[in-house]
Parts: sequence; C-alpha cells; structure tokens
Amino acid sequence: MIVLGIETSCDETAAAVVRRYDDTSDNERSGQGEILSNVVLSQIEDHAAYGGVVPEIAARAHVEALDGIIKTAMAEAGLSFDQLDAVAATSGPGLIGGVLIGLMSAKAIAAAHNLPLVAVNHLEGHALTARLTNNAPFPHLILLVSGGHSQILLVKGVGDYERWGTTIDDALGEAFDKTAKLLGLPYPGGPEVEKAALSGDSKRFALPRSMKGREGYDFSFSGLKSAVRREAEKIAPLSDQDVADLCASFQAAICEILADRIDKALITFSERFPDIAKPQLVVAGGVASNKAIRATLDSVLSARGAELVAPPIRLCTDNGVMIAWAGAERFALGLSDPLDTAARPRWPLDETAEARIGAGRKGAKA
Repeated sequence: MIVLGIETSCDETAAAVVRRYDDTSDNERSGQGEILSNVVLSQIEDHAAYGGVVPEIAARAHVEALDGIIKTAMAEAGLSFDQLDAVAATSGPGLIGGVLIGLMSAKAIAAAHNLPLVAVNHLEGHALTARLTNNAPFPHLILLVSGGHSQILLVKGVGDYERWGTTIDDALGEAFDKTAKLLGLPYPGGPEVEKAALSGDSKRFALPRSMKGREGYDFSFSGLKSAVRREAEKIAPLSDQDVADLCASFQAAICEILADRIDKALITFSERFPDIAKPQLVVAGGVASNKAIRATLDSVLSARGAELVAPPIRLCTDNGVMIAWAGAERFALGLSDPLDTAARPRWPLDETAEARIGAGRKGAKA
C-alpha cells in the first residue's frame, strides 16, 4: 500500500510518500512501513519577526508552496499519482486556513485520480509515528508535547485512544516559546531555551513545579512561565548568564513536572496491563526533540522497567510522513472519508474526554 500524505496544519508545508506492507505478507516486514520521500518546507523565517506564527501568513505560504512540495515528494518517490493507493491529509486540529489548503489539495488529487481520501487527525499522525519507526505494539502510552498540545494518552489501537492527562492552560511548546520571547531569545523559542540552558545554573532560581504530587495526570505551565517573568523583572537588565540560568531553571522545572506526571501514568498502566512486562512510552511532538526532556523520561522509565520510544527528531516536528503513515494505518483497516469531509480547527483524539478549563477561556487546544 502506497500513500501520499499532506501536512499543512501550522507553519510547515510538508508532503511525503510511504509504503505500508500488508499485514498478511509472509516476509518479516508484515505491517511495517518504508519512507519513500519526505519533503518539509519550514516557515520559520516568515514568522520570526512576529515572535510567533501568524495564521494569515502561514496560509498564504502554504498556497504558494504546496503544489511544488507535492510534486517534489512524488518525484523523489519515483511515482506517478496513478501508482498511489490513497491520499491522506491533515483534516485538523490546526490553523483552519492551513488545514483547508492541504485538505482541499488532497481532495483534488483524490478526485482527479479516483483515489480514496483519508482525513487524518494531526495528533494521530504524531501518535502512530512510532509504529512506523519502532514497530511499537498496542497498547502503549504516549506523551504528546508540541506548540499546541500537551497530553498523556493511552493508545489502544488505530483510532482508539484514552486521554489520561492534558494541559489546563498553556501547551508545553507554547510555554517554551513565550519564555524565550520574554527573555529576548529568537523564535522559535524551544531550541533557543534548550541551547541557553546548557551553560546555565538550574538551581539558581526556585521556580514552581505546578501540579507535581497532585492526583491525576494533568499539566499546568502558565504559572511557571509567569514565575520566570517575575524573576527576570527582579534582576533586570539581564546579562547573558542571567538568561542562561533562567532557561536552565525553567527547563529543570519542566523535566521535574513531566517526570512526576509520567511516573504516575506508568504505575496506572502497569496496574491495568499487568501482563505487559516492559511497558512502552512514546514521546512525540516538536518538544520531544528536547534532549534534557528525553533524558529525564528515559531515567523515569528505566526505574519502572519501562522503555522510552522516541522517533527520530526529524519526525517529531510536523511532517508529511506521519500523515501518510496514519493514513495508511487507517486505510489498512478499511477506513476512508468522503470528499465533502470538513476541516476541523479542534479535534480531540479522545472525543469522550471532558474539557479541562484552566486559566485559558477555551482550555486545552485539542
């Protein structure tokens, strides 16, 4: 099965082609996949002057670039559209203008070449990537951390998720970006905070560990971000070392919060699935590329006899591979979507989970 995937939910214009081997094939690659092409165009330079993603600029950039990105992805795969089995596109959640552009392009390709359309939840793309890269079995836990999402989910199967925890205010990537901005660091903020933290003293500032020790698995990051601002205001103007120390203290607090939440989730997972000797936690989303966070999670999991599964960094940020693969996984189960499928700015993986309303009026973005 060969699927083209299109991703335009935020500030990357991406397309990719993947092959999924038949579940019933006799070879050792049964049910596994292969990346035939992966093309990503980042819009970082377009948004850097504004310190964040501007939806209108993002949408225009997708319009200008997407046709060429799809053409390049197909050429690198060495395929024509008639050799595809399906076309998949992000149908939400995300910036509605960008989602519409990618989904409409996929609909046009599907209609012109008589191909099935698979409308993919962007979050499911992240959630299933480890199935492609690491052949992760069901069930497993996933920590999904990105610019718009912070969630702990139980992944029971394709399209079958239980949300255990989510942010009640800022997403983790959002907290990184806002912290970087208030400290005068360039956009995107996550990598800049991580870089500055390498030369900082993580014990200099006593920052809060929000939600640590509380019942449940939810997150809160807005108070931590505000605490960084207050500390910065106390010692302004900031030297380079001040900035490094604040970044290191902020990152250390994040790692401690994640360690607490994940440890609790692992205990619950082991109680619920006692026959699974080595539970797996998949970490996905753009923030999953943070090396300090990966090291912290690896330590927590090792102590619990569990395993950390982290896709390659290039597949943690938004990309077309994850959409193509999620589309292939869904299509293998006989799932496809009509050409009048609507784009969705909000689309939770677990649609039965109740909203968590915290400091933000609308709660978690997903």
